[in-house]
Amino acid sequence: MTLPPFHLAIPVDDLEAAQRFYVGLLGCRTGRSAEHWIDFDLHGHQITAHRVDSGMRAEHSNPVDSEQVPVPHFGVVLPMDAWQALAERLQAAGADFIIPPSVRFRGEVGEQATLFLRDPAGNALEFKAFADPVRLFAT
Repeated sequence: MTLPPFHLAIPVDDLEAAQRFYVGLLGCRTGRSAEHWIDFDLHGHQITAHRVDSGMRAEHSNPVDSEQVPVPHFGVVLPMDAWQALAERLQAAGADFIIPPSVRFRGEVGEQATLFLRDPAGNALEFKAFADPVRLFAT
């Protein structure tokens, strides 16, 4: 199954810090940019960081499988080997996880590897993987 890439525009208060995070830590490539925004290639999806005034984001969360999951958040569902490599790279870099790499819904239909962290502007990201990718939308 081939999915079209999505586009998401996110607020950041420091474009240089965003570039260090998305390129340096997550391994994204940069695309077009201007004085107030940068495009990042996040596993084939276009994330555009727009510089805005800080203080725009309220923090919310919901309980999911005994964890407080930040809302809103975005991310990518990766193949398991790519997720494991990312988790190891983030741990080695000393990333400050909201929810560290772990398995959620163990033994259930929706079992998934997941991790959460914030970019320097406070945007929450989740990266997840399924041992069986067909289970992504299973109920």
